[in-house]
Amino acid sequence: MTFPKLIRSLILLCALSVLLAACDSFLDHEPRGTLNEQQLDNPEGIEGLVTSAYADLGNSHWTAPYSTMWMYGSVRSDNALKGGGGTGDQGGYNNYELFANAQVDQGEADAMWTELYFAVSRTNAALRALADTDEANFPERTARQAEMRFLRGHFYFELKRLFKRVPYIDETIPEEEISTVSNVELTSQELWTAIADDFRFAADNLPPMQDDAGRPTEYAAKAYLAKVLLYQAYEQDSQHNVTAINQNRLQEVVALTDEVINAGPYDLHSDMADNFLVSADNGVESVFAVQRSMDDGTQEGRVDMDTGLSYPMAGGFGCCWFHVPSQNLVNAFQTSDDGIPLFDRFNDESLDEPEDFQTNTVDPRLDHTVSIPTHPFKYQPNQVYDESWSRSPQVYGPYASMKALQVRENTTAVGPFFGSSKNTDLIRFADVLLWQAEALIELGRHNDALPLINRVRERAQNSTTRLVDAEGNPVSNYNIALYEPGVNIEWTPENAREALRWERRLELATEGERFFDLVRWGIAGETLNRYFDVERTRYEYLQEAAFTEGRDEYLPIPQQQIDFSRGLYEQNTGW
Repeated sequence: MTFPKLIRSLILLCALSVLLAACDSFLDHEPRGTLNEQQLDNPEGIEGLVTSAYADLGNSHWTAPYSTMWMYGSVRSDNALKGGGGTGDQGGYNNYELFANAQVDQGEADAMWTELYFAVSRTNAALRALADTDEANFPERTARQAEMRFLRGHFYFELKRLFKRVPYIDETIPEEEISTVSNVELTSQELWTAIADDFRFAADNLPPMQDDAGRPTEYAAKAYLAKVLLYQAYEQDSQHNVTAINQNRLQEVVALTDEVINAGPYDLHSDMADNFLVSADNGVESVFAVQRSMDDGTQEGRVDMDTGLSYPMAGGFGCCWFHVPSQNLVNAFQTSDDGIPLFDRFNDESLDEPEDFQTNTVDPRLDHTVSIPTHPFKYQPNQVYDESWSRSPQVYGPYASMKALQVRENTTAVGPFFGSSKNTDLIRFADVLLWQAEALIELGRHNDALPLINRVRERAQNSTTRLVDAEGNPVSNYNIALYEPGVNIEWTPENAREALRWERRLELATEGERFFDLVRWGIAGETLNRYFDVERTRYEYLQEAAFTEGRDEYLPIPQQQIDFSRGLYEQNTGW
């Protein structure tokens, strides 16, 4: 039985009562109709616990979209607007987008916290069972421990960059002591180290290749460890200001990504489009992905419901047009006559009429990222996106997101919504290249970063084959060049840093990374308030939008969780 099929066949194990250890309120009784760890202390049962933990990678939903982070990493940035039927549609998300109206007791943040701790609890349940067996009884013991620590590291990583200070609960903490663990028991740096330690163990004990696509490898663990260390390198004070960039951690980022780049089985797809098509799932650029499926014998399949709200209002779909690219993002893809970004002047004039995309030059990644009126939808020349597909253009403009959306044959209706069988890449190889480039620039080795950035740009140059209309003509006027010091750019440390940050925005736009990048770099406040200054002239609903530095870098600790902890948890700064 293949691993994805194993996940589907054991999905009923997701109801295990041991998964409810995240909050003290869940520890008072054992739910009826569930299994406990003692009933699963045999090899088959242990594998069931492992599979249950894997299942939580794909259990996220638009109410708690922790697989794609579209709401928390994209809509809270300058890349996207909430969208939907208006500001009151999923109104809590509107509060997060504007920052000004967010509350400590909003259910959305509490849902993210709760679902991620359910996932942590599943990994801990499996790890406790694995600790109680040995290789003679369960030969895969060490490998499964490494897999579970990889998954736990992933779930804690998301908790950390959402909330900053969270209680760290591992498999060694007795159930009766969970309610005594504070969210400030570890310092911010100590919490990063605990997360990194899970990935170190995984890197030391996972094989370089796996027969099952859904399981992490040694190189996936090293890549994720590099990501954790890159975040940890930007040291913050209690007000979330970046006070130092740790050079030793950056050196380790370079060393780890070197292994992934030079020894791992990864490469860039020749065409960027392949990252966003079901046909190329688990391809060379996918370092680690959530495995999805459809028509697999279950009622709805293991489909991506994170993005179920994002589909446009026509074209064989029906709901609900969330996660709308901003005009600022569309403008960011403009290029100069030399084929490089416009940087400081990109937003002076907008690309907002069909002819603008032919009279101005743009980076091809625009049409891989944004559904634009008069342009083909999802590489289908005969299916043209129309403004009528948008739900409330008078509020949010005419665009729709593109990358995560799939054509009808790769989606299934879940009520009025749509879920797709497209895997969700948590790490792709382009990201690894840009992590190394970033570390090199901050180490003063900006010249060494140049070929890495250009490698990503060269792939963008070559990603125009599918970007054509029904007559085979290019959809937009594409012009992207590699950086050539002394020709189209002066490659100073400052310009290299700007080029890297720009490259991350264009390459990873709407993939849930942008807000967290801004916070890591310590520029979220200045970037977003500058964004709001212009965007509120384009979108009326942004009139009150404002980012408060020293507060809005992180979500508040949900008041519901503080109440569950009987006041043990401490609220984040500024809330």
